Amino acid sequence: MNNALIGAAVGTVATVPMTVFWEVMHERLPGEPPRPLPPREVAEALAVKAGVSRQMSETQMEWLALAAHFGYGAVTGAIFGAIAPHRPRAAVPTGMLFGLGVWTASYLGWMPATGVRHSPKYDLPARTGLIMASHIVWGAAAGLLMSLARRR
Repeated sequence: MNNALIGAAVGTVATVPMTVFWEVMHERLPGEPPRPLPPREVAEALAVKAGVSRQMSETQMEWLALAAHFGYGAVTGAIFGAIAPHRPRAAVPTGMLFGLGVWTASYLGWMPATGVRHSPKYDLPARTGLIMASHIVWGAAAGLLMSLARRR
């Protein structure tokens, strides 16, 4: 099977531990005001830009956020699959670096540039740390899963 397709599957599955980590740790953030995590923020911004936010129910917005989050995991996973090392020992550390690269390109790059999310400089440091750490968790899971998939 094509490495990009395997990577897309891996990226989708790796989004699960990332999301669990996010949800569990988000509740424990010191000084965090009650506000949604980035997938919801981005989904709401996209719905506003598309002019459909007022027609969407809460459930539809939740599904949009979830679909966008897992879809982005699949897309970035496909990229990772295409470039991931074939040496099993390198897969997890490379995945972690790749996850951090995804955070950098997204949170410092295209999201603020397109206006779907503000720059992390406007977040509390603990929130930024949580978001960065969750991308490292995604990368570690993606690296491990890619390594396992290639063994078969």
